[in-house]
Amino acid sequence: TQSTWGISSVGMFLRTVVNRGLALAPALRVVHPRVVHRPFHTSAVRFADVTYQHEDTLDNNPDTPFEFTDENYEKVHTILKKYPKAFKQSAIMPLLDLAQRQVGWIPVSAMNKIATICEVQPMRVYEVATFYTMFNRKPVGKYFIQLCGTTPCMIRGAEDILQAIQNHLHIEKGETTPDGLFTLMEVECLGACVNAPMIQINDDFYEDLTPETTVKLLEDLKHGRPVTLGPQNGRKGCIGPQGKTTLTGQPNGPCCRDL
Repeated sequence: TQSTWGISSVGMFLRTVVNRGLALAPALRVVHPRVVHRPFHTSAVRFADVTYQHEDTLDNNPDTPFEFTDENYEKVHTILKKYPKAFKQSAIMPLLDLAQRQVGWIPVSAMNKIATICEVQPMRVYEVATFYTMFNRKPVGKYFIQLCGTTPCMIRGAEDILQAIQNHLHIEKGETTPDGLFTLMEVECLGACVNAPMIQINDDFYEDLTPETTVKLLEDLKHGRPVTLGPQNGRKGCIGPQGKTTLTGQPNGPCCRDL
């Protein structure tokens, strides 16, 4: 039949192609390019000023007593009300922050307490506390200095600011002064690049620093004198050295709300 003939013809054609292909195989042999393995040269590994592995100490172990104060327990209940009962774990970050503000840092017993409050395994809290550098898992000084070392601050003199702090306080990164007043740490971008170089002390930013103004700031804090937040060179906000050059008056319009 026609269908049988068609199938037979196709089969004969395919066999012919295969046979000829095998005969020509030596001449058509594909030469695979040689794979060259090149070693990757990397710069030296930079380690953070903190360790992410917990080590039990006399003042930081699972048996160290920790309780929120009565005032902070009221804040705990307020925080928990923000989340559905089935998602208490969403409160882990604000509760860690609350614990740190109570004692200045977060011992492992505080993490365990938060795990109990949020009804999760302690590991869920450990994962958060070790991921974010904003959580201090070791005691820090009264004034916690975080120096930004990212590119804009580095170009604008962050290394000089770091050297001034180290020389004045006689400590290295990750260390605390013997009187317990100052702890120094280098961190990544703090988001005040236009006012570089800058440092964050506790919750406050101090910007447009020089080695001289940095030392003066440390001395004022040490002796309890009032300090100026933000730029330390007298400028207002982020206004450049030429003053305000744009948006000096009301826009001519039409405004979006009028269109």
